[in-house]
Amino acid sequence: MCGRFCLTTPLPLLSSRLGAPLPAGLAEHYAPRSDVRPGEPVLALRQEHGLPSVSLMLWGLVPEWVKDPSQARRPINARSETVAEKPSFRGAWRHRRCLLPADGFYEWSGSGTARRRWRIGRKDGAPFWLGGLWDRWIGADGSELESCCVLTTAPNALMARLHDRMPVVVPDGLEQAWMASADGPALRALEPLMAGWDPAGWEAVPLEGPAGDPGGQLHLAL
Repeated sequence: MCGRFCLTTPLPLLSSRLGAPLPAGLAEHYAPRSDVRPGEPVLALRQEHGLPSVSLMLWGLVPEWVKDPSQARRPINARSETVAEKPSFRGAWRHRRCLLPADGFYEWSGSGTARRRWRIGRKDGAPFWLGGLWDRWIGADGSELESCCVLTTAPNALMARLHDRMPVVVPDGLEQAWMASADGPALRALEPLMAGWDPAGWEAVPLEGPAGDPGGQLHLAL
């Protein structure tokens, strides 16, 4: 699963990667975020009216058809294997896929005093795209709530040592294909992107030792 991630990329690099205007005020208030949590606003790149756009959305999906967002379940993850079937996700899967920029995500292994937190990211520190879904809820009074979730898949060789799930990572160069509204064959063509990503060039670095001590030199990499 993906329950925490980080985005510490400098704004000039992030802005050029997003390739679309930033939300109003973000340039003045942007700060590195080392621990992005569910329920918080996250940056998301999406496509509307055929053009890419950048928005701030809440992490925790609220489907457009719910009556009361305050009472609705807000999943932060969606299983890629069943996303086309689940009522909460299938509409967004067809028409509202998004990309969340990140430069690392976290996972935990072990339990009790042996519990350890790991940061997973590219060895070169470069940002990457978490594959996600977004939706827009509109209230009777015209109020709007935009929210998103992260797709997950079976673990690769690196992540299997830590957890039985991992986030979908969309390769560079396939942003447009991922975000474009699709159905039928075009939608099925995206399924290989969710089958797991190549762990070469990635690493998992512990942030804390078994009893909360610094992680030292131990790391996992392929």
